[in-house]
Amino acid sequence: MVSSQKTGSFLAAPAVTYMVIFFVAPSLLLFSYSFWTASSFRIVPDFVLTNYLSSMKSLLFLKVTLNALFIGLVTATISVLLSLPIAYYLTYVTRSKVIFYLILVTWFSSYLVRIYAWRTLLGTNGLLNAALLQLGIITTPVEAFLFSPFAVGITLVHIYLPFAILMVVSAMSEIKKELIEASRDLGTSPLGAFVRVVAPNAAQGLIGAFMLTFILAASDYVTPQMVGGSSGQTTGLLIADQFRKTGNWPLGAAQAFIMFALSILVYVIITALARASGLTRPRKSILRQEK
Repeated sequence: MVSSQKTGSFLAAPAVTYMVIFFVAPSLLLFSYSFWTASSFRIVPDFVLTNYLSSMKSLLFLKVTLNALFIGLVTATISVLLSLPIAYYLTYVTRSKVIFYLILVTWFSSYLVRIYAWRTLLGTNGLLNAALLQLGIITTPVEAFLFSPFAVGITLVHIYLPFAILMVVSAMSEIKKELIEASRDLGTSPLGAFVRVVAPNAAQGLIGAFMLTFILAASDYVTPQMVGGSSGQTTGLLIADQFRKTGNWPLGAAQAFIMFALSILVYVIITALARASGLTRPRKSILRQEK
């Protein structure tokens, strides 16, 4: 038992060391920066709450943060909903890996190439406007398709949907098909089998897929610059400007940790809703049932 623990600690040591050096230590340094001040592109060590207070009082920061949360929640919700039938089909219906490989192939295309592709599709001379003009639905090209929250959302869904699909597939692959067949034999409808069998057992994977997509979408600052315009601006872009343009690293650090706290709050709310709906159970009740 002791030797197995030593072996596990030895195997985990490289990953733990990597995380401490490249994640924990920089995060702690950035957190300390959030209490400092900046003057004329010079960072002054201090301990003040000015950066947090000024951020919470800034109407621009609040507006951009709410926009980022909205885009993140919409993107995560749509991505998870779209990934459910795809993951179900890949896990329980087909044995072919063609669709799975096609999903992986999307990662071979550049992130920026996909953004530019959506700029081409949604532009005034793009495919969407051309199709609507040919069908007679519109008489003039619609400029609102591009440089809007709609453009940011549809682009982010396209970019992060493969992440959600892979996580949901991983969660569903642990559920035996015999459980679903047994529920169907007992008279449960296909939707009922999913709600009563698949969803509760894959709940942690669904929450993980939702949170990963939410965090990536809400913190993205490249896509809003390319297709969002002023109405699609997110907190990530505002934070990046504090580091690149104004040189106010402490303020940018404070805004980053405010967004980090909001992400934790979203996770707590999603987890609480899952428990209230019966999809997940508290860890203590699971351990008590196993005993």
